[in-house]
Amino acid sequence: MAKWAVGILVAVTILFCGYTWLVLHWSYSKGERAGYVQKLSKKGWVCKTWEGEMALVSMPGTVAEKFNFTVPTDSIAQEINRSMGKRVSLSYEQHIGIPTSCFADTQYFITQVTPVDDGQVLPVMPGASGAPMSPPGTTP
Repeated sequence: MAKWAVGILVAVTILFCGYTWLVLHWSYSKGERAGYVQKLSKKGWVCKTWEGEMALVSMPGTVAEKFNFTVPTDSIAQEINRSMGKRVSLSYEQHIGIPTSCFADTQYFITQVTPVDDGQVLPVMPGASGAPMSPPGTTP
């Protein structure tokens, strides 16, 4: 009877480890989000993970949506820390079904950080040859 219990325990442990490996290495979705990183901290009692929060602002004066994320590597966390206060684009992979918060507090794992240029771009008229429109009340 004890051999069966040990065998079942070993099988459950192997299945749990296999499932954990699968959800951490297979991404459900990939994407990018742009905004301003508000918070990045390394936290956890036993498993220390980088957890952050980014404000997604679509237009000035609108209410910002928050995007919570996890940073899997120290080098990417350092890049994010260097870009604090600047607009950035974060590339992420979404991992659904992570069995414990020891690996991450969120489903979104950051894979790349790209600074975003905040330079203003003049609108282009439809059908025009790519030339910017003149401001109202002026002549080109």
